[in-house]
Amino acid sequence: MDRSRSERKPVTATGHHHLLGQPHDPEAEGPIADAEAVAGVIRTGQAPLGPLGRRFNWQSAFFIGVAATAGVAVTIGAVEVLMLAAQTLLLIALGLFLAIGLEPAVSWLINHRLPRWAAVLSVLGGLLLLAAGFIAAAIPALVEQGGRLITDVPQYINQLSDSSTALGQLNERFHVQDNVQQILDGGGPGLASGVLTVGAAIFGAFSSLLVVLVLTAYFMADMSRVRTLMYRFVPAPRRPRAVLLGDQIMVKVGGYVLGNVVISVIAAIVTFVWLMAFGIPYPLLLAILFALLDLVPVVGSLVAGALVALAAFTVSIPVGVATVAYFVAYKLVEDYFLTPKVFGRVLRLPALVTVCAILIGGALLGLVGALIALPTAAAIMLLTQEVLFPRLDRAAAGGEPTEPA
Repeated sequence: MDRSRSERKPVTATGHHHLLGQPHDPEAEGPIADAEAVAGVIRTGQAPLGPLGRRFNWQSAFFIGVAATAGVAVTIGAVEVLMLAAQTLLLIALGLFLAIGLEPAVSWLINHRLPRWAAVLSVLGGLLLLAAGFIAAAIPALVEQGGRLITDVPQYINQLSDSSTALGQLNERFHVQDNVQQILDGGGPGLASGVLTVGAAIFGAFSSLLVVLVLTAYFMADMSRVRTLMYRFVPAPRRPRAVLLGDQIMVKVGGYVLGNVVISVIAAIVTFVWLMAFGIPYPLLLAILFALLDLVPVVGSLVAGALVALAAFTVSIPVGVATVAYFVAYKLVEDYFLTPKVFGRVLRLPALVTVCAILIGGALLGLVGALIALPTAAAIMLLTQEVLFPRLDRAAAGGEPTEPA
C-alpha cells in the first residue's frame, strides 16, 4: 500500500517532520535538534521509522523497583478480592466437596450402564426419597411430641416458681426466671433487634444451604469435565501420577461423607435408647435433632447435647445430671474411638491425626473447616507418603526419584 504524501516527505536532513513543530528552529531546540539529526541518518527505505534500539535493562534498579511495587499492589488487590468473595468461594468449595463425596455412588451407577444424567438424578432422587420417607415416618411422632411440648410450656413456667420441683430448685440456684424477666423488661428495641438478627441469620443459613445444594447438583452433573479441568492444570509429564493420586483422594472424600452419615445415625439410635430408658420427654424429636446437629463437627453436637440435657432436667435433677454425664461419655467415645475407627478405615488416618485435624480445621475455617478437616488431612498424608517421603529417602541416599511426580 502506498504511503501518504505526509509520510513520504519529512524533512530528510534532520528527521524533523514537515507537518509538526513549525516554524522549525534547530538552534532553539538544542539536544532535540541533535536527536533529529541522528533520526535523519537512521531513516532508510526498509526502516522508515528507524531500526529497533537496544533492549531495556530490566535488571536495573528502576525496573526492579517498579516490578516489586506492581507485585505488591497486585497481591494486595488479589487478597482484597478474595476477602470480598470469601463467603461465596466457601459455598462453592463446600458444594464441590459434597459433589466429590457423592461421586463414587454416581460412578457406580454409571458403571452399571446408566447415563450420567440418570445416575445423578438417581442419587439426588434417592437422597430426597430417603429424607422424605424418614420425615413422613417421623411426622406423627414429631407432631404429637411437638404439640405436647407447646402444651407443657405453661407447666414448665409454673414449675420454675415451685421450689419442690427440679426446675424450681434450678431457678433458686441460678435465678433463671429473674434473668429472663430482666431481659424481657429491659430488652425493648434491643430485644426486637436481636429477634430480627436471629431471623436474618436463620434466613441466611437457609439461603446458603439452598445455594450449596444447587451447586452440588451442578457439580455432580458436570463432574467428569470438572475432574478433567483440574488435571489440565498439572504439567503433562506429571499428569499420569496426578491422576492416580487425585482419584484416590476423591475416593477418600466419598468414604468420609458416608462415614459421617453412619456416625450420625449411630448417635441418633443411642440417644433415642437413652431418652426412652429414662422417660425423658420428646425422645424421637430430640434424637432426630441430635443426629442432624451431629453432622456439624464440634459445635453441632455440643448444642444438641445442651438441648437434650435441658429436656432431661424437666424430669429430675439426677436424670439431668446423668444425661449430661452420658453426653460427655458419648462425645469421648465418638471423638476418640468411633470417629477414628470409622474414618481410620476409610481415610486411613491415625487417631491422633484425626483429633488434631478437626481441632486445626475448626480453628482456621470454623464449621466448614472442621467438616473438611479429615479428608484434607487424608490427602496431605497420602501426598506425603507417596511424594515427599520417597524424594527425601532418595535424596538421603544420593539419588534422584525416577517417577514423574
